[in-house]
Amino acid sequence: KPHAHADTPTTPVPQLPYNRRFTFDTFVIGENNKFAMAASSAVAKAPGKAYNPLFIHGGTGLGKTHLLQAVAQDLLARRKRVRIEYLSSEEFANSFIDALRDRALPKFRRHFRNVDLLLIDDVHFFTGKEQLQEEFFHTFNALYNRHKQIVMTSDRPPHEIQGLEKRLVSRFEWGLTTEIQKPNLETRIAILRNKQADHAVQLDDSLLLFVADRIKSNVRRLEGALIRLVSFASMTGQTPTVAIAEQLLRPILEEEASNNLTIEAIQRHVAEYYDIRLADMTSRRRPHNIAFPRQVAMYLSRKLTDFSSPAIADSFNRNHATVLHAVTAVETRMGKDPELRHVVGKFERDLCS
Repeated sequence: KPHAHADTPTTPVPQLPYNRRFTFDTFVIGENNKFAMAASSAVAKAPGKAYNPLFIHGGTGLGKTHLLQAVAQDLLARRKRVRIEYLSSEEFANSFIDALRDRALPKFRRHFRNVDLLLIDDVHFFTGKEQLQEEFFHTFNALYNRHKQIVMTSDRPPHEIQGLEKRLVSRFEWGLTTEIQKPNLETRIAILRNKQADHAVQLDDSLLLFVADRIKSNVRRLEGALIRLVSFASMTGQTPTVAIAEQLLRPILEEEASNNLTIEAIQRHVAEYYDIRLADMTSRRRPHNIAFPRQVAMYLSRKLTDFSSPAIADSFNRNHATVLHAVTAVETRMGKDPELRHVVGKFERDLCS
């Protein structure tokens, strides 16, 4: 059964299927997400006009659902009468299956094809489901042709969703596709400070720095660590130290450490793609078929890890200036070469998954 949509201005937001904390005001902006945030805000201000569809992709726990719900809540605050449908692709699939079983397809179609804003989370769930994709294809067309806004999220960009029909991939890319990446250290600290404001207990900045430095994978895990520390302080009346935090957060920290990306893993991944030996990454050989993959690996090491440029240089048997040159060279070439942008983007997603 489809979710009830919001169609009157008198319905209070807390009773709608949204998390009240998932608003633009509570979304912490960093280099990793500022473009996705700006696009989402633009969509809420001018649905069907700014970017349609808007496709946001990124790893788990990085804020995609937060932005989806922020769009809905912001639009509700702006418009007196607006019909919004927000649900996951699995819920859309279940609604479709129910409609088939109950012979209620006309009602299902009227419902989904007459909203002003359709928000679908995790569209990669559509993969391999041909009948469902057919239905969503026509729903998408009906809304798009009437200039109604569509916003979708996925763990990968449209062209990398296996088992998704080409015509759907094409439509998903009609508007704007934007990525949310992992937050850097400064953004992780800002997120912790922002989340801490929701709690009566305030932790020391040195402890927040410890958590932000050790937990890098996603925002959800950061929040979980903060809640555990705050709960400890609240229940015991004791201010947690770094030593206590290491004990309390041991399962999280161990899992985080096991997921940490190494420079060697980057070198190996890039070497396999370009069909060169891993040893070529650190050799003195300079033919282009080796030198450029080496530069790509340096660029990825600088972007995806917290290692300093000198440390990266040591791992490649090079000097600091060589790493800086490699980063600049790859960035410049990516700006001119869409195919390279695609390849490097795929490296990042594969290495961080």
